[in-house]
Amino acid sequence: MQRWRGYEAAPGGGGRSVVTIGVFDGVHRGHQATIGHTVARARELGVKSVVVTFDPHPAEVVRPGSHPAVLTEPARKAELIEALGVDVLCVVPFTVEFSRLPSEAFVHDVLVEHLHAALVVVGDNFRFGHRAAGDVPLLERLGSTFGFAVEGAPLVAEGGTVFSSTYIRSCVDAGDVGAAAAALGRPHRVEGVVVRGDQRGRELGYPTANLLTHRYAAVPADGVYAARLVRRDGEPLAAAVSIGTNPTFSGQERRVEAYALDFTGDLYGERLALDFVAHLREQRRYDAIEPLVAQMAEDVERTRRAVL
Repeated sequence: MQRWRGYEAAPGGGGRSVVTIGVFDGVHRGHQATIGHTVARARELGVKSVVVTFDPHPAEVVRPGSHPAVLTEPARKAELIEALGVDVLCVVPFTVEFSRLPSEAFVHDVLVEHLHAALVVVGDNFRFGHRAAGDVPLLERLGSTFGFAVEGAPLVAEGGTVFSSTYIRSCVDAGDVGAAAAALGRPHRVEGVVVRGDQRGRELGYPTANLLTHRYAAVPADGVYAARLVRRDGEPLAAAVSIGTNPTFSGQERRVEAYALDFTGDLYGERLALDFVAHLREQRRYDAIEPLVAQMAEDVERTRRAVL
């Protein structure tokens, strides 16, 4: 998969393309259907498939301070999109200047002049241009003018729920990692670097990796979870994950701490990922160490059953 930083990076004379546009945070089952349709139509037409996405999230530029929780970091999103068979990932730097581009100019500059779109695949709620003034009917009219077609992307729903990034964020925020996984088509992942913590887990017999996550990461609600710990090299490890402030020890800082089962190595400084499999219980405060350690032993066994 080719990766372009900005639509201006498109090579001249590169031929026509089938394009889809969106933030695609999470690359969930709805996104997979849209991108899969784009790839299939490109192959039918004998042209390249192009996914256009944005960095940073448009909401943060248009409404500073409103950045939503991020389901997939940029590198992970690119990996997931590449796995769908896309030919080109075009990441457009979303700036204030770009946000002010009128709808017609967006279509002409991006889709026509640089990407040479033969077909554009979008969802029914697709909006574009300054103040999101452009909609699908306008895109279709401009397509008639500039010589490209527009096709709607299929919605993906289950039990009456349409899968969307907003819906998945709400699931993660509530700690319902099972529902999030059903919509994503895979477990929700949180990534970060292992940093030194209080080392209290080591004293209790359960040394944990304290994960420093991105400030916008979609971290599940406080609680204890079964997860798979994914390293850059090596097989995934089952992990019992605690998220919260360590109420038994009157903690103040919210942390993501993972105890890797049957692992004795050193993880400090490594960049890891946690794939959340199941919510085990809520965070609790214990009045003594003994019941806490007993509960941790039970959490580990439940994790073993859920993951292995």
